[in-house]
Amino acid sequence: MNLLRAEFTKFRSVPGWVRGVVMAALLILLFPVTGLGGGPGDEPSPVTGPDGQPVNNSYSFVHRPLTGDGQITVAVSKLSSEQDGPWAKAGLMVRAGSRYAAIMVTGGHGVRMQHDYLYDKAGPAVRWLRLTRSGGTVTGEASADGSRWTVVDKVQLSGPAQAGLFVACPSRIRGIAIADDTATAVFSRPELAGAWPVADWAGSVVSSDAGFTMTGRGDLGPATRSDVPVGVAVGDLLFGTFPALIVIVVVGTLMVTTEYRYGVIRLSLSAGTGRVRVLLAKAAVLAGATFAAAILASALAVPLWLRVVRSLGAYVFPAGPLALLRAEVGTAAVLAITAVLALSVGVILRRSATAVTTVVVVTVLPYLLALTPFLPPSVAQWMTRVTPAAAFAVQQTLTRYPQVDSVYTPANGYYPLAPWAGLAVLCGYTAVALAVAAVLLRRRDV
Repeated sequence: MNLLRAEFTKFRSVPGWVRGVVMAALLILLFPVTGLGGGPGDEPSPVTGPDGQPVNNSYSFVHRPLTGDGQITVAVSKLSSEQDGPWAKAGLMVRAGSRYAAIMVTGGHGVRMQHDYLYDKAGPAVRWLRLTRSGGTVTGEASADGSRWTVVDKVQLSGPAQAGLFVACPSRIRGIAIADDTATAVFSRPELAGAWPVADWAGSVVSSDAGFTMTGRGDLGPATRSDVPVGVAVGDLLFGTFPALIVIVVVGTLMVTTEYRYGVIRLSLSAGTGRVRVLLAKAAVLAGATFAAAILASALAVPLWLRVVRSLGAYVFPAGPLALLRAEVGTAAVLAITAVLALSVGVILRRSATAVTTVVVVTVLPYLLALTPFLPPSVAQWMTRVTPAAAFAVQQTLTRYPQVDSVYTPANGYYPLAPWAGLAVLCGYTAVALAVAAVLLRRRDV
């Protein structure tokens, strides 16, 4: 305890170190102002689904009214798209207002049952589809021969609805390139049972005695960052983390290299305490001061800038309170752990410029390179998977949907590792550096 108190007294007695930590906190708090425009945004707000999430809602739909119970059965004899899109889809849909339930054949993922944009369940790879509404329940079934049926999923959906055939085809993602795509589907003539009012099929379709041929483009599902490029994610509001990180790296290395330069390290280690204990005390004081300043700045920055960007008319991707808390606490943890990494590298290299450069190159530089939009996605994902920059995943609040092809790159706010797994990568590097520093500190003359 006395050792911690001594190191804390030493830390606060050096104005440059204290100012550095304060400056890092101010960068987190104030840096978002550099990205704000002078007025409300001109882009229209995205379409949102029943859960408030941004969605894509563009597809071809041939339908009839369904006021009560009913059943529709069809075979999808052919589905193709210009770009061979794996998520080209054709099938049956029951739609009531903004809610829907659909069962579909896809280009490369078999049969799927989806509803309300966000929810997806896989079924067998067959061609016969059926939707049945009974009471407030819609049941999706699939069959290989039209006689033996397998239930894929059940969805609650009541009220007057439109039901029929649909075709959709999202753009094809190739690396960072996005190519428009169009799908064509051939259906058998639908078999109807139940309370279907007498009405014609509404929508664009080519009809024959054998069935219907439809084309469609667009998608029916959750929107991602590439669909709403002007949308704001919480991670964007914490962009001040990277300049703050540089400042903290400088403070962390100077905290020990300055002592080497002026010989003060001999006094620190000659007080009769173990050398490793001195190192751990320095790390604890530095990490504690950094975390305290950073958590305060993050906790103020997120709600403040969320309110500002919303007042300017920008769309903000929704994030729950736990995701916001994780981003705030995670940001503070990233800075505190990086500070210990910088301190450890300072002990290993003993030279300020070399230590600062080394830590910046392995932490900040991969992060900045990964944000370059023209970097191949595989390279960007590798950088944010195996380098300490993986820790920035704690700031991700966007959702990656397995049923949606998109540009899931760090530049768009999507990291390859889960948030705490990314932080664990940084912890691993720091633990190794701290262990090496402890060994060298015990063996080398000071």
